[in-house]
Amino acid sequence: MAKTNAGRFFEDYSVGDVLTHAVPRTVGIGERALYHALYPARHALYSSDTFAQACGLAASPLDDMIAFHTVFGKTVPDVSLNAVANLGYAEGRWLKPVWPGDTLTSQSEVIGVKQNSNGKSGVVYVRTTGRNQRDEAVLEYVRWVMVRKGDLDAPAPETVVPELNKAVPAETLAVPDGLTFENYNFGLAGEPHRWGDYEIGERIDHVDGVTIEEAEHMMATRLWQNTAKVHFDTSARPDGTRLIYGGHVISMARALSFNGLANAQMMVGLNGGAHANPCLAGDTVRAWSEVLDKAETSAPGVGAIRLRLVATKGGAPFQLRGENGKYLPEVLLDLDYWALMPM
Repeated sequence: MAKTNAGRFFEDYSVGDVLTHAVPRTVGIGERALYHALYPARHALYSSDTFAQACGLAASPLDDMIAFHTVFGKTVPDVSLNAVANLGYAEGRWLKPVWPGDTLTSQSEVIGVKQNSNGKSGVVYVRTTGRNQRDEAVLEYVRWVMVRKGDLDAPAPETVVPELNKAVPAETLAVPDGLTFENYNFGLAGEPHRWGDYEIGERIDHVDGVTIEEAEHMMATRLWQNTAKVHFDTSARPDGTRLIYGGHVISMARALSFNGLANAQMMVGLNGGAHANPCLAGDTVRAWSEVLDKAETSAPGVGAIRLRLVATKGGAPFQLRGENGKYLPEVLLDLDYWALMPM
């Protein structure tokens, strides 16, 4: 019997399957240093213990996207090793901060399957939960991924497409225990703009751009233990290119959004997202945001702001779809998320 893992194919998934992912990982300040080396991340709450302590936390937690990448990476061997592409996200919530020294594990449940009309692949929907060493859920989200069939003659399963919320209700967002922005230092955070300064419908061009380097995206994908073949093996794609991990684009765009949204400190909800077009080494990523909604929270001085974050590889800002309703070819990412901001 073969002892190696060729990964699951579309016909290997059934609704209700529970996948326990290897391997537990203890994360620390090394992950933070590497994250800040890979991305121009500067949000103060994730950069400074003293800033975080002034905001009511014991210390600076690890970046929200470190938690996401670590939990996501563990799912790849069981969910997307044979993926054609990761398609989207929904119903994501960061439930507790991840601290240096925490050990993270991941588990997913298959909640939907749908074979594509070409009979060569299908879409698998999973709900993933990341937990710490105390078995506390720190992150949960739904994603759907297109996966190749291993046996083209395998019968199509009954189609099950889950009904998903278009947005995480603001009242269900988890605000970290003790967090307060009553004594928030705007000077140290880098910008004076607070929750009340942003209007629904407002758009922000984040101005800066970063050219994606082959070596950096490979390092990032290894850092998160993401083993999807399309990110490493040039023979896995017909054009011989390595696809940039979509999470790399998310982190790059989120870091670029600091210019204009420096006080959107913590990501706490992931309402939806689509990797609209492939990103390849050499592409220059730029970003713009749109304010979609705002909500108050019960935490002192803390407001929630819902943002659309769009990453592009060229073109003018604020352009998203063509006349046919499809994403423009230069759009890489369309992400809808909630963040916490001082009021």
